[in-house]
Amino acid sequence: MQPSVLLCGYSYHAKEAVRGSRKVPLTSYLFRLQTEGACHVYINGEVLRIESGDLIMLKPGSYYELCTDGATGSGDYYMFSEGPWMDEWWSRSDKPVCTRILIGESILYPWRHIIKEKRRLNAENQELTSYLLRVLCLSLERAVTDSHASYSRAYTALRLKQFIEENATRTFRVEEAARHVALSVSRASHFFKECYGKTMLEYALEVRLAGAIDRMKHTSMTMEQIAESCGFGSYTYFHRVFKRKIGLSPTAYRKMDNSFR
Repeated sequence: MQPSVLLCGYSYHAKEAVRGSRKVPLTSYLFRLQTEGACHVYINGEVLRIESGDLIMLKPGSYYELCTDGATGSGDYYMFSEGPWMDEWWSRSDKPVCTRILIGESILYPWRHIIKEKRRLNAENQELTSYLLRVLCLSLERAVTDSHASYSRAYTALRLKQFIEENATRTFRVEEAARHVALSVSRASHFFKECYGKTMLEYALEVRLAGAIDRMKHTSMTMEQIAESCGFGSYTYFHRVFKRKIGLSPTAYRKMDNSFR
């Protein structure tokens, strides 16, 4: 059941280079992590631009070719492996062909250690290499999962941001925004704060103030009309918030703006 590493190393291409073949399928599993520069790869009929942090994972039967132009240089860690454990691990879940991951020591350490151990030729080191390969595979799987989770959080936060922008001119509750993305209030609030560094209500206030300033500059609406149309509810509240954030009362700000025209 032990997996085996057929070939493993680090390569840097400062000149034009082609590796692999568009016509001959892989006979083993391939992992490739771009760490420097950029290149292009041909994978199963599609050409992809690969940059630092991009992880390629391919199964036997895939078509793969690496092309570097030498303009920016291209550095990567690579590994070819096989074995029953690899087959079982691969079948557990869908493996994306290419994913952007965070490069860290949890991945680089076992990869470097495998490269070092492959230089030794005895049974003990082959056994150690197989365990290191398992660690690397599981670490790569976690990195991919974390990458997808980060994307999911960012996308959810963006949907919350768009909801706020579309509804800021009325009084809405955070519960409505959370329901819009099918999350609890606490989880939605955490995602938004994590991505934008402020609460949803703080951002709603910024949107309302921006709308109010725009109306002051480009319309003849009264302050009461502006306060109501921008979602402040009352001029008293609008006046208090505006002066706290801008440093001037709404009336003084409008007069000052007009004096510079």
